[in-house]
Amino acid sequence: MAAAAGAAETGTSVLLVDERPRPGGVLPQCIHKGFGRGFYGRDLTGPEYCEREEHRFLSSGASYLSCAHVSRILPDRTALISGPEGFYQCFFNQCVLATGCREKNLYALTLSGTRPSGIYTAGEAQEMLNLGHYDIGSRIVILGTGDIGQIMARRLVLTGRTVIFMAEKNEHIGGMERNRRECVEAYQIPVRLRSTVTKVHGWPALTAVTLRHLDTGAEEIVPCDTLITALGMVPDTSAADSLRGEEGYPAWLHLCGNAGYVHDIVDSVTTEALRLGRGLGREREAERSRHGV
Repeated sequence: MAAAAGAAETGTSVLLVDERPRPGGVLPQCIHKGFGRGFYGRDLTGPEYCEREEHRFLSSGASYLSCAHVSRILPDRTALISGPEGFYQCFFNQCVLATGCREKNLYALTLSGTRPSGIYTAGEAQEMLNLGHYDIGSRIVILGTGDIGQIMARRLVLTGRTVIFMAEKNEHIGGMERNRRECVEAYQIPVRLRSTVTKVHGWPALTAVTLRHLDTGAEEIVPCDTLITALGMVPDTSAADSLRGEEGYPAWLHLCGNAGYVHDIVDSVTTEALRLGRGLGREREAERSRHGV
């Protein structure tokens, strides 16, 4: 939204394509505070931050195509888009990829056992709990101690669920110090360092996991009905992977936000995206002026 608004404010024609019915990515499901301290000077929830950015975007003059998927970006600066009214072919001058990240899931690990229900990534669990209000279980093991894992651990405790522990393969907790202080320490959430899950049990629903202690090799079976993974994020550039050559992407393709690299806070995403959008908009308008268009 910030990149599109920044470009549109310069008078450039902009189309934002999004798979969701409303812009904002994961912000609407992040109902905790901690957003906007750097950019707005206020401690906002994800939806509150999203509302401000959405207002700027909708007021900028940029066009918005919702519930649509960019299946491919071609070398001739064409985007193939599948939307609610059919298939589109969109020609463009510059392209900004703001597709965010995808979560690493449990099956990226070497894992044995069954494939039962009750296993979610932290983002999936957050969306199901905060937006869908689903019952995702009551006795929960969290694998990984990244920021979203810590935030979800706090959320689960606040909704009356039991976080048995968070398991971390390293010798220290991951994530930002602020989240460690406000989530793990404030809510006294148990953490098992130098440990990992090596097996899941139960069918059709999860009943337990096997926890391995990496220092000793000892294993224990831990009864639980939910396993949430917080194993990290990977930038999602799949729509443009075919365009990447030995020297990188074409000059007209720009990675924005978490599609470029994983940011710690959304404020820096907004700042960088606005700068990128405004820069591209000014370049486009200068080009049009030179050619008298």
